[in-house]
Amino acid sequence: MKFEIVTIFPDFFRGPLDYGIVRRAREAKLLDIAIHDLRAFTHDRHCTVDDRPFGGGEGMVLKPEPIFECLESLGVAPREERVRADARESVVLLSPQGQMFTQTLAQQLLRHERIVLICGRYEGVDERVSEHLADREISIGDFVLSGGELAAAIVIDTMTRLVPGALGNAASSQQESFTPTADAPERVAGEPPSSTCGSGGLLDYPHYTRPADFRGLPVPEVLVNGNHEEIRKWRRRSALRKTLRNRPDLLEPAVLSAEDRKLLAEIERE
Repeated sequence: MKFEIVTIFPDFFRGPLDYGIVRRAREAKLLDIAIHDLRAFTHDRHCTVDDRPFGGGEGMVLKPEPIFECLESLGVAPREERVRADARESVVLLSPQGQMFTQTLAQQLLRHERIVLICGRYEGVDERVSEHLADREISIGDFVLSGGELAAAIVIDTMTRLVPGALGNAASSQQESFTPTADAPERVAGEPPSSTCGSGGLLDYPHYTRPADFRGLPVPEVLVNGNHEEIRKWRRRSALRKTLRNRPDLLEPAVLSAEDRKLLAEIERE
């Protein structure tokens, strides 16, 4: 998979993309990342990439010309071709006005072999970039950053975890918070649940490791008794409890079984 980053601060990415899973994926040739300096596509001696907004107002707006020229130099296919369901590449504008970036969206974007990330800056980006160049706008949350560089790093890190072979254990990314439930074979009684089940859109359950007793704070007994069915129930109940406490908005669209609803009712009564 290849990411192309369009930014006015190319040096920003010298740190975030040189560590952990992203670095290992790049070294293993599972991931290719190219960074393009938007100022290289300007034609004045000051390398101007922004200008004042029409109609007045505060701040500066990124000009459309350098962005269009940059993507044209990369040989990006016309938007009409890219909007098809089977398109091999996609152009994403990172913006506070965009669609919320979620684990589900990350999995959907993974079908593309090449993704161009345009990092917004200043007061915004000329709207013609969104309307006629990008396939979609993406926001990483309901807050405003100084620019799209941090957002680009987050998108890349999130998607890299989903690239086959990037993680030492592929199952690690399938039981995490926000992961949709996938079809899985029926579980045999007495065996631990399949790691491909996903979290059903809930937050992940709590995790513990050694020592079993730390300063008088013990690990829940159910996790050390070896009863896989009891562990499964405890984990699901704990995931429901944590989601209700921290992100109740996730419960309405979540995939909940009859057992889940019964557990949730018990938790709410408590």
